Amino acid sequence: MSLTIVVKIGTSSLTQPETGQLALSTIATLAETLCNLRSQGHRVILVSSGAVGVGCARLGLTERPKAIALKQAVAAVGQGRLIRIYDDLFTTLQQAIAQVLLTRSDLVQRSRYLNAYNTFQELLGLGVIPIVNENDTVAIDELKFGDNDTLSALVASLVEADWLFLLTDVDRLYSADPRSVPDARPIALVSSIKELTELQIQTSSQGSKWGTGGMLTKISAARIAIAAGVRTVITQGRFPRNIEKIIQGELIGTHFEPQPEPTSARKRWIAYGLVPAGKLYLDEGAIAAISLGGKSLLAAGIKLVEGEFDTQDAVQLCDSNGNEIARGLVNYNSNELQKIRGCHSREISTILGYAGAETVIHRDNLVLT
Repeated sequence: MSLTIVVKIGTSSLTQPETGQLALSTIATLAETLCNLRSQGHRVILVSSGAVGVGCARLGLTERPKAIALKQAVAAVGQGRLIRIYDDLFTTLQQAIAQVLLTRSDLVQRSRYLNAYNTFQELLGLGVIPIVNENDTVAIDELKFGDNDTLSALVASLVEADWLFLLTDVDRLYSADPRSVPDARPIALVSSIKELTELQIQTSSQGSKWGTGGMLTKISAARIAIAAGVRTVITQGRFPRNIEKIIQGELIGTHFEPQPEPTSARKRWIAYGLVPAGKLYLDEGAIAAISLGGKSLLAAGIKLVEGEFDTQDAVQLCDSNGNEIARGLVNYNSNELQKIRGCHSREISTILGYAGAETVIHRDNLVLT
């Protein structure tokens, strides 16, 4: 049976922690592993970090730059070198690759989202292994993925993958950071969204010296992937051959079981592809109606409006403590919502002076997160 497999490897696995130089033996083993998966008939996508780290090593920088313009310049130096190394290795193994550089805006616009989907399908149909990275050189802060864990989960969701592997510098998820807490408990299986929420509270967001992600970003990525029905695994990046063992049934690393009924592609786009432009704080009745009753959001249930946004922008729906409950596309802009929040739907036309939608967010444009 042919599987669609997305593998993300982080900077901490691609480079030597002391020097930032590339760990060539790991990269070569990864290339061999992915080619083996291709020879078995599987469709493979690699999401690779490392452009900034490789650029730092090339330019003799001793730490990752913090200024955005410098980081983007360093990424431009590193990305070419990184893809050349991949191309040399995969060419030796007679495997075609493609470089795919994405920004968040490629997934924000629905037409570009669908175009990205079509491009991946064509590449995979040709037997090519796409190598994906964020386009750090041109991405602006507001439209950055933030880390390649999130990018890999969004790619896995986009192509409706069967597996997402997050290769990192620890062998699995632990109840605490094993580098500082010797008796941290290893976690082999996470079987529900509720467990994920509890884990987020206990996990540090600190990444490595050369990378941007930490375990928190991997848990957030797993949340996106399992909502799309993608089985997700966190495992040790220094041993890429474990990917094949895991697919064959060995319980290596930490596994996140996918939701039995994946969210639709359009709702995944609303929930994770779009960048929220504001927040709506809801009362308990509205929260119960949308989370338990599957209802649309009405103006009466909105207590507070935060941010400036237009009609059909994505917004976060939060409880009174600011915890996100859902996301959706609004039928009113922020100025209109400031006027009608807390009011009954029949009062809207009188307050605004013109007829508007009965719902603030229709249930077809609303997704629980």
